[in-house]
Amino acid sequence: MTSLVELIHRLHDGVFGMIERLTDGWFLGLFSRLVFAATLYVYYLNSAKTKIGDGPLGVFEVRDGAYIQIAGKAFEAAGYHVSALPLPVHILVYAGTYGEIILPVLFILGLFARVGAVGMIVFIIVQTHVDGTEHGVDLGTLFNGRPGDILDQRLFWCLPLVYVAIRGPGMVSLDSFLSRWWQGRAAGQPPA
Repeated sequence: MTSLVELIHRLHDGVFGMIERLTDGWFLGLFSRLVFAATLYVYYLNSAKTKIGDGPLGVFEVRDGAYIQIAGKAFEAAGYHVSALPLPVHILVYAGTYGEIILPVLFILGLFARVGAVGMIVFIIVQTHVDGTEHGVDLGTLFNGRPGDILDQRLFWCLPLVYVAIRGPGMVSLDSFLSRWWQGRAAGQPPA
């Protein structure tokens, strides 16, 4: 019996050890970014489009829709006049609008990926707070057996972001390429 257990143990360690060695340093960071790109990028892109103007130069115009979505109660209290809003509301709306455009791209490309990941985690926390307080969405609770609740979903959204924030985007990223380029430049060598 002991030899069967040892055989299973060696087989387990051999197979999963080989998988770990083959994927070390590149796979999980890349996979995390691809999962985010496949599941959330279009969502955030479409959401950002509702906040900015039309056409290529529309990115420089923040529409009233951004104020309604991000700071609806403050916008209503100001009589729906953007000029009547205090500076902190403008900062929040502009940060939210442009964060929704820039942070996912940084994360997916692996360019300043840790900054992008942390920024997106903060963005998701604020987004969830706004959904609950501004839009009256029932967020649900954790550990209730209903994985369709918003809190459960947003926690899953954060998983690839947390991985990259802690471990980095991996070797298949612009961060890695630029790091190798910078090190090679400092040593007087071309990038690897």
